[in-house]
Amino acid sequence: MRQGLNIVAIGGGTGLSTLLRGLKTYVGAEGAWSIARLAAIVTVTDEGGSSGVLRRQFGMLPPGDVRNCIVALAEEEHLLSQVFNYRFAEESEFKGHSLGNLLLMAMTEITGSFEDAVLAASEVLNIRGEIFPSTLQDVRLRATLEDGTVLIGEVAISGSFLGEKASTKPRHARIATVAIDPPDAAPVQRALDALAAADLIIIGPGSLYTSILPNLAIRPLAEALRNSRALRVYVCNVMTQPGETDNYAAQDHLNAIVEHAGLVVDVMVMNGRRPSDAIVAAYAVENQHPVEFDAAKVHELGVTPFFGDVIAEGNYVRHDSPALADTIFRLYDRYGRARERMRRSEG
Repeated sequence: MRQGLNIVAIGGGTGLSTLLRGLKTYVGAEGAWSIARLAAIVTVTDEGGSSGVLRRQFGMLPPGDVRNCIVALAEEEHLLSQVFNYRFAEESEFKGHSLGNLLLMAMTEITGSFEDAVLAASEVLNIRGEIFPSTLQDVRLRATLEDGTVLIGEVAISGSFLGEKASTKPRHARIATVAIDPPDAAPVQRALDALAAADLIIIGPGSLYTSILPNLAIRPLAEALRNSRALRVYVCNVMTQPGETDNYAAQDHLNAIVEHAGLVVDVMVMNGRRPSDAIVAAYAVENQHPVEFDAAKVHELGVTPFFGDVIAEGNYVRHDSPALADTIFRLYDRYGRARERMRRSEG
């Protein structure tokens, strides 16, 4: 009999790799907190930095978020992180590129497809999970703002201009909707298969409009989530993000997901510990603030709130990988075990 859970994580950016880093320690573990299969579905709409350059010059899918997931799931993460994230000197012809991105580009040419390149890299590095791009088509983000303005591309939407502080970035009106072009982009079949077999699906953490919703904008993926019998969990961000979620409370994040993809969440994880006053003040200078919440409004959206101490503080506030994984398993013990037994008894 299979031991452990089938878990699928959906997202992009640093949030997804942070989650995977905590979960991988439970892959193949003994006991109730064990993972039989861990899979990640990763957004491919990045247009900034090295990924953007490779996308424009070579027509390949952006490798950066996939690279981060490979590193997070690797056995020898520290060394691999140094190698894969190594960036060439500014005076070099390869300036700004990470070695991991270039390796994925080379493997794409050797294997003939980005999907096969990711699979080959994963096998060579013996990572503790599977990684699937959400689609193999060349997709771009398109955001419609509340004032009617349309922004094309991830960089324009997030305002992530290289070298600029958040406090000096050009601001735009609040985002109303986000979509992908082409709108009928097909998902990777292996990603759909992983969702169908999942006991637990985790959405986030990550940038709402440029890491989370690009995956849910792929219609068959959203449909698979709506129809899934797995426990579906959304991990809300800890801090607001300038240009994307200014003044958003937790229920605003959740409402955006519901409006774009329907009810694809059963339980929402929120940080239960406020960051220190010093770090809150430092973030406020950059127009970022702790994500507030109203549990009653989360309930009104048909979702159960779940609180955990899931942050780590240093120069930044981030989700803490071990604490987040611990919270996910405690949540599953409470809400997912009965559902799991029912699914397995039905075959």
